[in-house]
Amino acid sequence: MLVSIAHAMAPAQPGAASAGGMDMLMQFVPLILMFVIFWFLLIRPQQKRAKSHREMLGQLKRGDYVVTAGGFMGRILEIDDESILLECGESKLRLTRSSIAGLMDPKTNKATSESSSEK
Repeated sequence: MLVSIAHAMAPAQPGAASAGGMDMLMQFVPLILMFVIFWFLLIRPQQKRAKSHREMLGQLKRGDYVVTAGGFMGRILEIDDESILLECGESKLRLTRSSIAGLMDPKTNKATSESSSEK
């Protein structure tokens, strides 16, 4: 029994060192492959959605009909860098710009194809 333990603790032979380096590289291949899959299936689409949402928020103007993240639908009365005054029926709401979820078509009361195709 002691002989097998001593044999296991012996230094590696010169030819075995290159095979050990290759084994270590092969252990990282599945991790790299998983990261690439996550990048294309999760991270990249989320970044594209966030970029299009930022662009939509930057293009908002007075008179646009919008839907908020809370589900309120209304028309923009005032807009500045941080906040928006939204007319919802007979009431007026002051909201942060980031609470706007998307644009909507006032005739059909539905989100426009730009924001509904993002889902």
